[in-house]
Amino acid sequence: MAKNAIVFSVEGMSCNHCKASVEKALKTLEGVDKAQVDLQKAQVEVEFDSEKISEEELKGAVTAAGYEVLS
Repeated sequence: MAKNAIVFSVEGMSCNHCKASVEKALKTLEGVDKAQVDLQKAQVEVEFDSEKISEEELKGAVTAAGYEVLS
């Protein structure tokens, strides 16, 4: 098991509903241990198992939820 953490910026989050949507989109993915959105910083921190899921897949889930990943 390869535990990793990543923080990336997300555009378009403005309220608690947005926060919940992004966190849910990530937490439902296999290999994600934790997903936490900081609305003030417009960032999401994800702890995940890189053997089960890639950073690209994480970012894709956020994009599929309707938000733009900036970095």
